[in-house]
Amino acid sequence: MGRPTTSTPLPGGTKVLSIGLHPRTLDYSRMPDGVDEAVFTARIEAANATLREAGFDAVVCLIDTSPDRAEETVREQLQEYAFGVAMIGGGVRMLPENTLLFERLVNVLTEAAPGIRLCFNTTPEDTVEALRRWIQT
Repeated sequence: MGRPTTSTPLPGGTKVLSIGLHPRTLDYSRMPDGVDEAVFTARIEAANATLREAGFDAVVCLIDTSPDRAEETVREQLQEYAFGVAMIGGGVRMLPENTLLFERLVNVLTEAAPGIRLCFNTTPEDTVEALRRWIQT
């Protein structure tokens, strides 16, 4: 997938807030065979290493499924740094039981960081691709 055509990409060096579910919060009985907390944790760590290697200035923000706790965690990050882009992971968006969580995150991001761009991955492995749609590298 290429860059969006309706908005100018942000410059390289733009600080990224990478939001995803903490591996301990997932129900692994719903995952494909062989995916457990250790495997998923390793995938997240590898994706974060790839972000750094690709030159992204990213802050990883692993959240709980509780909308209140997740909002608190994200607000803490937003007070510490000025982010140009927030990447919200697939586990937050794609599981129906996380609809309220996703809604709360979008609202806190747009309220607390006006002008922030949002992007979305589908797996830890395509996070760099999602960010490259919005940040020039």
